[in-house]
Amino acid sequence: MPDLLRIEQLSAGYGEAVVLSGISLSLAEGEALALLGRNGMGKTTLINTIVGVTRFFSGTIMLDGVNLTRLRPDQRAHAGVGWVPQERNIFKSLTVHENLTAVAQPGAWTTDKIYTMFPRLGERRQNLGNQLSGGEQQMLAVARALVLNPRVMLLDEPLEGLAPIIVDELLAALRRIIRDEGMSAILVEQNAKKILGVTDHAVIIERGAVVHAAESPTLLNDRAALELHLGVTDSGPRRFGRKKA
Repeated sequence: MPDLLRIEQLSAGYGEAVVLSGISLSLAEGEALALLGRNGMGKTTLINTIVGVTRFFSGTIMLDGVNLTRLRPDQRAHAGVGWVPQERNIFKSLTVHENLTAVAQPGAWTTDKIYTMFPRLGERRQNLGNQLSGGEQQMLAVARALVLNPRVMLLDEPLEGLAPIIVDELLAALRRIIRDEGMSAILVEQNAKKILGVTDHAVIIERGAVVHAAESPTLLNDRAALELHLGVTDSGPRRFGRKKA
């Protein structure tokens, strides 16, 4: 299957600091990639670099044959990059429906389809963004990326800080978006065991470089790799602080 997204020898960072060093990875159309690693290792920086909000040093980013490397963030969005940042970036002074229609682009993902995928948003379509719970705001952030009808979605820790029942609900929606709807996606997440059940492949980043790559089911059952690179034990992940990369 041809690559939809291909990153080759990418180096990027902030100011004079090089955070990513020579990263290469690819994503086929209709597949999902789990981007894993301890806090501060470069996961968010990689997402931000694909979006175009870091300092580029070298390498290439290709999306469906289009070279994104020198494009502005808005041009990358028009080329098909959908982004769900940690900060969510919803318009809190607009209603749910206005949040969606303000950014919607023609395509399969319409507001009606969004409300079918996320019934909570349908029920609250006239509520303002600041009247939503944290879980509902995260659903709206995902929905705003979907109505752009992107070629690939980048989700930066979409489950962070959510109640367990909302985590399960959002994971089920992401599984349908990826598995049933065929959306290509890269997901950054601290809870490796949850996200590996949604994705096809996984890469682990340490100090801005890829140190391990595997199919998601293989990594899910590789206790040694999970412990070595992520500190994940049978009882769950160890805590290494909250510093973000």
